[in-house]
Amino acid sequence: MQAVLEALVEPRRREILRLVRDSELTAGAIAGRFPDVARPTVSQHLRVLRGAGLVVERREGTRRFYRARPDALEELHAFVAEFWDARLAALKQALDEEET
Repeated sequence: MQAVLEALVEPRRREILRLVRDSELTAGAIAGRFPDVARPTVSQHLRVLRGAGLVVERREGTRRFYRARPDALEELHAFVAEFWDARLAALKQALDEEET
C-alpha cells in the first residue's frame, strides 16, 4: 500500500490514472493531455504508476499502451473504508441516542 500512496501523492499521476481508468491509451496520447509537461516527465510518472501496480503496460511494436488496474486500489480502499465505517457507526449511534 505504501507504493500506491506514494504514487498517488503527485496530482498528475492521479490525473493519468483517471485517463486510463476506463480505456487503454498510448503513452503519446497520455502525454498529449499534458502540454505543459515534457514527455519524458510523463513517462516517468507512468513508470511510477506501473511500479506501484496501478497501471499495466502493453507493448505493440514501439508503442506502449497503458490501462488502470482498479484492483490495485483495493487495499487502500479497505484502509479508508475502515475510517469511513467507524465515522458512520458513530454518527448512527449519536442519532439513535438523540432519538431516545
